[in-house]
Amino acid sequence: MKKFLLLAFLISLQSFAQQNKFSGTWGNKKYKDCKKEYIFTITIAQSNYKIFGTAEVTSDHKELNSGVLEVTGHVYPHGDKAQIKFKDQNGNTSSAVLFVEDSVIQFTKNGGSDIVPKEMILNKLYE
Repeated sequence: MKKFLLLAFLISLQSFAQQNKFSGTWGNKKYKDCKKEYIFTITIAQSNYKIFGTAEVTSDHKELNSGVLEVTGHVYPHGDKAQIKFKDQNGNTSSAVLFVEDSVIQFTKNGGSDIVPKEMILNKLYE
C-alpha cells in the first residue's frame, strides 16, 4: 500500500510540473491611445522545467528595435516563476525573471545589456 501511495504521489508531482503555464505568445499590446513607444512580444514553449523561444522589441524609433532575440531559461519547481536569458545576433545578453498568474506575466529585467525593457506586464496573445 505504501508503494502505491508513493507512486500516486510521484505521478501527481509530475502532472503538476507539466502544466506549462509559460507556453504561448505574450506581449504588451500597443493600444490606440497608449503612449508606449515600443511593443515587446515573446513566444516561448515550456517543456517541464525548460523554456525555449524568441522575443522581439519593435518600435517606430529605430534605436529601440531589438531584432529577433533567442530566449532560453528554466522554470522553478513550483511552476509560477521562471528565469530566462535573452541573446541577440551580436552576442549581447540580458536576463529576466517571469512570474505567471491568471494569464498574466510580470516581467522584471535582472541585468545585462539594454536589449529588453526593465519591467512590464505581459498579456497572453496566443496559445
